[in-house]
Amino acid sequence: MAFLYKDLSYKIIGCAMEVHRELGPGFIESVYEAALREELMTQGLKFQNQYPVHVIYKNKPIKEFQLDLVVENKIVVEMKAIKQLGDVERAQLLSYLKASGKKVGLLINFGEASLNHERMVL
Repeated sequence: MAFLYKDLSYKIIGCAMEVHRELGPGFIESVYEAALREELMTQGLKFQNQYPVHVIYKNKPIKEFQLDLVVENKIVVEMKAIKQLGDVERAQLLSYLKASGKKVGLLINFGEASLNHERMVL
């Protein structure tokens, strides 16, 4: 199976690494989100922040929520600033992929001493 959106995934992770290198751990998620948006723009990547998604239940939309970022209309980026990623955060990203119809997601945690990221594919 091909590595879907390989180059774009690496570029986004590189942007996140640059943000973490500059800011380090300790800020709230919204600070990292703002910095990552700046870095993505610097790298010429298109994105939509607070991307709206509807949850469908029995063929009816029941709730709208926002994804942190969708880059190049291809990759969902879910950011955290927590001590450690766990199963809850992984399940959240998988649910976001299902609800959005996107195939690739990056779970990025700025809260650890070293940037932690996981890539998930539906």
